[in-house]
Parts: sequence; C-alpha cells; structure tokens
Amino acid sequence: MESVSIKLKEDFIKLGQALKAAGLVEMGSEAKAVILDGEVKVNGEVCLQRGKKLYDGDEVLFRNAQIRITA
Repeated sequence: MESVSIKLKEDFIKLGQALKAAGLVEMGSEAKAVILDGEVKVNGEVCLQRGKKLYDGDEVLFRNAQIRITA
C-alpha cells in the first residue's frame, strides 16, 4: 500500500483537495466522482462529502493508497 503524508498549511484541507495534493486524482471532477461512488474512506468510514474537512491525525484510504494528514 502506498502511503502519502500531507502537511497542513492551514487548519484543515478538504477531502477533494487532499486527493489531488497526493496525486491520486488529476482533477476536482475526478475527486468528486470517486468520493460520490463511495471509494474513499476517512478514518475507516466511507465518506461521501467532497468538502469534508480533514485535520491533523486524519487518515484517508483510497484504492491502494493511504493519506495521513499532519500539522
């Protein structure tokens, strides 16, 4: 499993932005589609909110990749 760490520049990053920043999707429309299809988990639970705010310590699972959010 690929592991990517995203360091926050502000208090949070939105889920769609995190997928793009990690290089797992190329465009926001692609992020929206995979999120609405239920392919993305945040902290172990399927998340259908593209604008979900991610904070320090949150973990995102998408396909064979894990994104860790750090401050």
